Parts: sequence; structure tokens; C-alpha cells
Amino acid sequence: MAKIIVVGSGAVATVGVQKCAQNYHVFQEIVVASRHKEKVMELVEKCSKYPTKVIAEQVDAENVDAMVQLINKYHPDLVMNLALPYTNIPIMEACIATHTHYLDTACAEVREKAGFEYGTQWVYHERFKKAGCMALLGSGFDPGVTSVFCMYGKKHYFDTIDYIDILDANGGNHGYPFATNFNTEINIREITMKGRFYEAGHWVETAPLSVKHVYDLDQVGPKDMYLMYHEELESLAKFIPEVKRARFFMSFGPSYLNHLRVLEGIGMTSVKPIKFQGMDIVPLQFLKAVLPDPASLGPRTKGKTNIGCILQGHKDGQPKTYYVYNVCDHEEAFKETGAQAIAYTTGVPAMIGAALIVTGVWKGKGVFNMEQFNPDPFMTMLNEWGLPWKENFNPTLIDL
Repeated sequence: MAKIIVVGSGAVATVGVQKCAQNYHVFQEIVVASRHKEKVMELVEKCSKYPTKVIAEQVDAENVDAMVQLINKYHPDLVMNLALPYTNIPIMEACIATHTHYLDTACAEVREKAGFEYGTQWVYHERFKKAGCMALLGSGFDPGVTSVFCMYGKKHYFDTIDYIDILDANGGNHGYPFATNFNTEINIREITMKGRFYEAGHWVETAPLSVKHVYDLDQVGPKDMYLMYHEELESLAKFIPEVKRARFFMSFGPSYLNHLRVLEGIGMTSVKPIKFQGMDIVPLQFLKAVLPDPASLGPRTKGKTNIGCILQGHKDGQPKTYYVYNVCDHEEAFKETGAQAIAYTTGVPAMIGAALIVTGVWKGKGVFNMEQFNPDPFMTMLNEWGLPWKENFNPTLIDL
């Protein structure tokens, strides 16, 4: 029976904490902490129907000393970071100082510059190793489940994987002309970056959202899918060294892209501060305040997501193609947790990763990615905890 601290009180934390509370045979006590005490209290109330003890705390997770004090107060087995990726490095520092396991769902970022790479967290490997604890990076869906999908395919169906395409399609509709399905600032920073994919041992850059493929996906239909950079490409290239190409595609509708281009054209997506009425403001942060809160989209959103991996390679000298994916229903996710499917598909894998660490199924000392562990128990738990997956050994939707 484990005790954990969950940092965050947004949509992903709403799902992750509830799924941990449901898994009360593993998680005996959950401390939920964020800057927003009122949101934490609401989340604690949501979990009151489960046997797991859930406690509310308030903390500035970007303050290392404050995190150290919180960890020392409760002595958890693990800190689950479900806050913004700006908090990754401070919380990792606090976990090293207190010899505590760490988990997050997305790569670390800094406020001053859009972009991310795992190198900023991989450099902590020796320090975590010396502290006798582990950090598990990217235990969300993408990154997270997508990496596990690839390693499951490699373990069971391939001798070598030559090509990887990750497809993230959202067939949901929330009714707004323009809104983001997760944190507005992080979402727009990610989308407006240059595209990047791995090929023949090198990284190839593309103009933002300049490469498009149309895929007809199970239960969401044909979707315009745009090539983007995503952090799991970096870890997949490292841990599947024979891969010749790895790409990531995400779906966007024409209305979303039209609004985004206008906002970008007038400077509203910039992360550089400007002077306004004698104060420094960041346009993207102001835009975040104007747009709908992603956590408010749950009751409005209908439709489904489809996220998966297309793998092509060889087994016993013969060419092989394999497609593994999950379909998640926005309305069903909201009915269970009060959050839409984007948050659900991130919060559930966070709980699974934490459960595998605290039960000792996944263990080690240092900093690790999902690709470094046995995928089978994670895949089993996906089926058990709300994200069942499907396989297709003869997909026709692929353009490799």
C-alpha cells in the first residue's frame, strides 16, 4: 500500500487522482497539492467515495524548498507531477534531495523559450542513481503509451522496426470556434514550433504544420494529420536504434488552423514579453486567459479520440506491418471523471506508471523513459483501467 504526492489540480490531475483513488489496493494515501487550494479541495471531494485517503495541500511546485518541505512532511513513496512542464526540473530537484521516486507526463520546458528535449532531464540520471531513486519520464499517452505501444510491438512482433508513425487524432467537438484541449499556453507553443522528425540518423526540420497526410481512422473518420515534433520521437530514436524513420502526426481542423494563423500573424502566440500600460505581459499568457479553460470543455465535448502507432519492420526476415491504437470517448470520460478524453488519456497512464513503480514491477535507480521497461504489465493495465487497445496486422490506412 503506497503513499504518493500528486502535484497539480487541472484536468489531467482530476483524472489521475481519481484513477489512483479507484486503485485503492495499491494507493493507500494520496496528497494532492497545487497553488490552487480551492481546486484541490474540489478534487478531494470527488474522491470521497473511494477508500483511499486523499489530503489537500497548497504548494508552489516551482519552489524547490517548498516541495522539499512538502515531501518531508508526508514521506511519500513517489511524487506524481501532473502540473505544467515548467515544474519538472524543480520537482526533480526536490525528489533527489529527499530520495523520492518521481514521475511526469511530458518533457520539461522553460517559460522563456518554446521548445523541449529530454536532454534537460536525462542529465539528472547520475544524481537520481546516487540518491537511490528513480524518475520515470513521460508516463502520459503521447509521450507514454505511444512508447509502450512501440516496445510491445518490438517485443512480440518484430526483430527490427524500420518505420514508426504516431497518429494522434481528436474527433471531438466542443462547439467553440477556437479552444485548446489542454493547457492553452503549452498547446500553442507546441503547435507553432517547427516540425521535426527522425530519419537516417538525423533530425529533419519542416515549417510548422507544413506536412499533411489524411488518415481514415477507426471511429473518428478521415482526419487531416499534420507532422509535428513530439518528445517521444527522441526517446524512441534512442531506444530503438535501428529505426530508419520516426514521425508524429496530430489532427487539426480548418477552423482551428485559420484562427491559429490569425493569432500568430498578429503576435498573440508570442512568448516574448511586451509593455502594456507600464507592465510586462506575455501575449500567449494573455491569450490563455481570454480563451476557454480546457478544464471547462468536458461537459461540452462529444466524439472520440484515436491515438496509436503504425510500425513497419521485419520478423524472421519477412516484412511486417502492425498498427496498435486506442479509441477513447469524450462523453464516457466525462461521465466517469468530469474531464474530457484528452485529459483522460493522460491521467490514466500516469496512474499506471505510478502503480508499476510503487509495486516494484518497474524499478531502477536513475532517470528512465517508458521504452526501458517491460511493456506487458502496462498494456494489461491499459485494458483494465479504461484505455483498451486494438491491433491491426494488415492496416490499409498507411502512407509510409
